[in-house]
Amino acid sequence: MDALTLFGLFAVTAMLVCYALEDRSHWFVLLFAASCALGSAYGFLQGAWPFGLVEAIWAAVALRRWHLRPR
Repeated sequence: MDALTLFGLFAVTAMLVCYALEDRSHWFVLLFAASCALGSAYGFLQGAWPFGLVEAIWAAVALRRWHLRPR
Protein backbone atom coordinates (compact mmCIF):
# COMPACT_ATOMS: atom_id res chain seq x y z
CA MET A 1 0.00 0.00 0.00
CA ASP A 2 1.48 3.36 -1.00
CA ALA A 3 1.48 6.57 1.05
CA LEU A 4 -1.40 8.15 -0.88
CA THR A 5 -3.64 5.15 -0.26
CA LEU A 6 -2.78 5.20 3.45
CA PHE A 7 -3.60 8.92 3.54
CA GLY A 8 -7.00 8.23 1.94
CA LEU A 9 -7.67 5.38 4.34
CA PHE A 10 -6.86 7.64 7.28
CA ALA A 11 -9.12 10.42 5.94
CA VAL A 12 -12.19 8.25 5.40
CA THR A 13 -11.67 6.38 8.69
CA ALA A 14 -11.48 9.70 10.53
CA MET A 15 -14.66 10.81 8.76
CA LEU A 16 -16.48 7.67 9.86
CA VAL A 17 -15.34 7.90 13.49
CA CYS A 18 -16.09 11.61 13.81
CA TYR A 19 -19.50 11.21 12.18
CA ALA A 20 -20.37 8.43 14.63
CA LEU A 21 -19.34 10.60 17.60
CA GLU A 22 -20.91 13.91 16.47
CA ASP A 23 -23.64 13.81 19.12
CA ARG A 24 -21.08 13.66 21.93
CA SER A 25 -19.43 17.03 21.31
CA HIS A 26 -19.44 19.91 18.85
CA TRP A 27 -15.69 19.30 18.44
CA PHE A 28 -16.42 16.06 16.58
CA VAL A 29 -18.39 18.08 14.03
CA LEU A 30 -15.31 20.27 13.51
CA LEU A 31 -13.10 17.20 13.25
CA PHE A 32 -15.55 15.72 10.74
CA ALA A 33 -15.20 18.90 8.65
CA ALA A 34 -11.41 18.61 8.83
CA SER A 35 -11.47 14.95 7.83
CA CYS A 36 -13.76 15.80 4.90
CA ALA A 37 -11.15 18.37 3.82
CA LEU A 38 -8.50 15.64 4.03
CA GLY A 39 -10.75 13.37 1.97
CA SER A 40 -11.10 16.14 -0.57
CA ALA A 41 -7.34 16.54 -0.78
CA TYR A 42 -7.01 12.79 -1.28
CA GLY A 43 -9.56 12.85 -4.09
CA PHE A 44 -7.76 15.63 -5.92
CA LEU A 45 -4.32 14.06 -5.34
CA GLN A 46 -5.37 10.73 -6.78
CA GLY A 47 -7.03 12.36 -9.78
CA ALA A 48 -10.65 11.71 -8.83
CA TRP A 49 -11.71 15.34 -8.98
CA PRO A 50 -15.49 14.63 -8.63
CA PHE A 51 -14.79 12.91 -5.30
CA GLY A 52 -12.52 15.78 -4.26
CA LEU A 53 -15.17 18.35 -5.16
CA VAL A 54 -17.98 16.57 -3.29
CA GLU A 55 -15.80 16.12 -0.20
CA ALA A 56 -14.90 19.83 -0.29
CA ILE A 57 -18.62 20.66 -0.30
CA TRP A 58 -19.19 18.26 2.62
CA ALA A 59 -16.36 19.98 4.49
CA ALA A 60 -18.04 23.37 3.99
CA VAL A 61 -21.43 21.99 5.09
CA ALA A 62 -19.92 20.40 8.20
CA LEU A 63 -18.02 23.59 9.05
CA ARG A 64 -21.27 25.55 8.83
CA ARG A 65 -23.01 22.95 11.04
CA TRP A 66 -20.21 23.32 13.59
CA HIS A 67 -20.53 27.11 13.50
CA LEU A 68 -24.30 27.02 14.02
CA ARG A 69 -24.31 24.24 16.63
CA PRO A 70 -24.82 25.36 20.22
CA ARG A 71 -21.79 24.96 22.44
